[in-house]
Amino acid sequence: MAKNTTLHVKKDDKVVVLAGKEKGNTGKVLYTLPKKNRVAIQGLNLIKRHARPSEKNPSGGIMEKEAPMDASNVALLCPKCGEKIRARRHVLADGKVMRKCPACNEVYP
Repeated sequence: MAKNTTLHVKKDDKVVVLAGKEKGNTGKVLYTLPKKNRVAIQGLNLIKRHARPSEKNPSGGIMEKEAPMDASNVALLCPKCGEKIRARRHVLADGKVMRKCPACNEVYP
């Protein structure tokens, strides 16, 4: 289990996969699991799960869903310049900490 429970990516960030079977693909972060150091990315790392019929899913069957992958295998994409980056910390005048792109110096939450 990871000691540091802070991830470099957050929900709804655009990321690119650096390693594994999905290498080179991009997507949006659906959710994070900081204690396990994992992130789930929309449309990537799909697994099949068998489901019994229920109220929510009356027909049941085989469903596909995104499995979480290790956070070290993804890099953040800058929303402005589109480069894969390692975001830097930027402290605003009011003390709020934001992320900053080292390539284009864009500050974003």
